[in-house]
Amino acid sequence: MAEAANLSKILFLLLLSVVLFSHVSCRTTPSTTTTTAALDVSAALGLAARALSFDPLQSQQTLDPENELRSGHSSGFSMKLHSRDFLSTLGSAPHKDYKALTLARLRRDSARVRGITARAALAVQGIARSDLKPMAVEDEPEVTAIGTGKGLQGPIVSGTSQGSGEYFSRVGIGRPAKPLFMVVDTGSDITWIQCQPCTDCYQQSDPVFDPSTSSTYSALTCDSNPCGALDVSACRNSSCLYQVSYGDGSYTVGDFATETLSFGDSSPVSGVALGCGHDNEGLFVGAAGLLGLGGGSLSFPSQISAHAFSYCLVDRDSSSSSTLEFGPSAAPDGGAVTAPLLQNHKLDTFYYVGMTGISVGGELLSIPPSSFTMDESGSGGVIVDSGTAVTRLQTDAYTALRDAFAKRTSDLPTTSAVALFDTCYDLSSRTSVEVPTVSFHFPSGSELKLPAKNYLIPVDSAGTFCLAFAPTSSPLSIIGNVQQQGTRVSFDLDNSLVGFTPNKC
Repeated sequence: MAEAANLSKILFLLLLSVVLFSHVSCRTTPSTTTTTAALDVSAALGLAARALSFDPLQSQQTLDPENELRSGHSSGFSMKLHSRDFLSTLGSAPHKDYKALTLARLRRDSARVRGITARAALAVQGIARSDLKPMAVEDEPEVTAIGTGKGLQGPIVSGTSQGSGEYFSRVGIGRPAKPLFMVVDTGSDITWIQCQPCTDCYQQSDPVFDPSTSSTYSALTCDSNPCGALDVSACRNSSCLYQVSYGDGSYTVGDFATETLSFGDSSPVSGVALGCGHDNEGLFVGAAGLLGLGGGSLSFPSQISAHAFSYCLVDRDSSSSSTLEFGPSAAPDGGAVTAPLLQNHKLDTFYYVGMTGISVGGELLSIPPSSFTMDESGSGGVIVDSGTAVTRLQTDAYTALRDAFAKRTSDLPTTSAVALFDTCYDLSSRTSVEVPTVSFHFPSGSELKLPAKNYLIPVDSAGTFCLAFAPTSSPLSIIGNVQQQGTRVSFDLDNSLVGFTPNKC
């Protein structure tokens, strides 16, 4: 009897421990959830130092045309991508220190965001392409006209106000193909290059394209469909003129034409509508023009009826390259975190993504869903943009993110704000630190966990690191390229999906 009683007591204690353990387990974070991420402070500062000391001679060798124009896939093609500041070493004065470089980047970024939000606001107000009256060359503008045609003039807020992009690639233009560096931009539709003869051209690293040397260059007429699709256009001797203005004050004006584009050993793409700019000004840092990857009818993906395209952005402080790819193989693979690609019926240029929330340290923040949704008027929502650097969030969403991050980093020494960054740390005495994870959440429970280096970034060479998010008073949120670095971003246009695949450059 005693043995039976003891056995019953042991069984009771075992059962009680199982119940208590299960109860505790239900109340704690699952073991599969990661709450912290390691930030390699030394590695980040090392990249920052190298960003100021690129060897121009080595850069020229690395950017040799034969190395840049990659072979295409059997069902598509690809080309190399480089950071903007890698190209800027070719012929331009370097920044005096890394903080100066950072501040220059942030100034460009603020200008771009102002342009994007202005265009989105105009679209919501109903100021669309059809409302922009083309100006005849014979018209006398009230202000001094810019460009080749006397009357070709338009406001900065003409609906094409975006800043110049942050990554570039090499594209063959014309027949025979002339390899040129071009800004790659998902926030723009119009592809353009600088052309001879130049009324006013900024300095670029390649010779300015001369259309008279190409056998496939053909000017578009004023009554052509591509000319009619332009936001701002004019007519001169039956030839179509275009103008594109950007949020940072940059602009390009010239002839609208069709030309052949080449990408490595893949078949050339003929009949692409692009701008041949004779009057160009801005912060394009040596690039010959811009490859528009937006969602509008004149964008390069739309013109070639691309089913999918993808890119992977290397760290902007790295001299290495990644790829921009077109074709079925560019669609998201099985390892991608996917989200719905949404359509804004008022504005087709930007790529809107369905987003449901943000978590810090494994905990979902209390942010109203309206902070990420687009309403019936086309206002709000979240876009993925290759040319915006720092992710912008509505003020309430940003405040929730910042406060949660600061609460979980109370052990790190703080320091003063830098430009638009209000949450900064002095990590000069650290080689690495553990920081809370930051994740984007999408419908159907998918989650994109960001690497620590994609949201806590150096802003000088002395060890000052800042949280790389910023608030915006605009209803539009933007996922910037700092958060996209090292992640392949795929746009499946047929199935309306955006895919994010970490570590697939």
